[in-house]
Amino acid sequence: MNATTLTGLLLILVPLSFNITFFLLQKAFSYPDILRQPTEIILQRFNQGGAPLRRLWYAFTFSAVMFTPAPVLVHQVFQPDAPWFLVVGTVLGVLAGVVQFLGLIRWPFLVPSLAEIYTDPKSTQATRDSVAVTFQAFHRYAGVAIGEHLGYIFTSTWTLLLCFAIIQSDVVNPLFGWLGIIPALGVLAGVFEETGFKAAGLINAISYLLWSAWLIAFGIALLLR
Repeated sequence: MNATTLTGLLLILVPLSFNITFFLLQKAFSYPDILRQPTEIILQRFNQGGAPLRRLWYAFTFSAVMFTPAPVLVHQVFQPDAPWFLVVGTVLGVLAGVVQFLGLIRWPFLVPSLAEIYTDPKSTQATRDSVAVTFQAFHRYAGVAIGEHLGYIFTSTWTLLLCFAIIQSDVVNPLFGWLGIIPALGVLAGVFEETGFKAAGLINAISYLLWSAWLIAFGIALLLR
């Protein structure tokens, strides 16, 4: 299996894995809408999910790990004529996978303990308050700041630089480059949700679906080369 074939297969497998596990989390945990509920509700729902929910979160986290080598493999496809800016894009693409992993890994490892302590009938109110503060601190820092905010920036920038490289090369049809710019900018719009731009979340969610479809199409195009 050559590098181009491996890259094409990975670009198909990663978004499929990500979206399937995301859909299953929606069904099992009402994710991401559940995050808008009080901490008490979140931890109770998580504890009720038991081991199957923890495994599902681990699978979702692993999809970020699977994405991490993709930018490096994509860069190899453009060799020996890869534009200089694609090196920057490759670094940012790897970082996108890393920060999303760091943001998600709290769910299968940290949150189960917090949910168990919070829902324990023997826990005092002071203990539950401490758990709630810990949960929210990790949610805001690891989840929102690192996983989402930095993830949106790095993913979008990698995609944009990749699109520019596609446009000026003959690796695949340059049209793929132009089409990829649209979801890339939509993913970046997610960073403005924290500023009060209410439509940013919806734009980001739709753009991730389009971005996933674009990655799959790009992967298929590489396989058909």
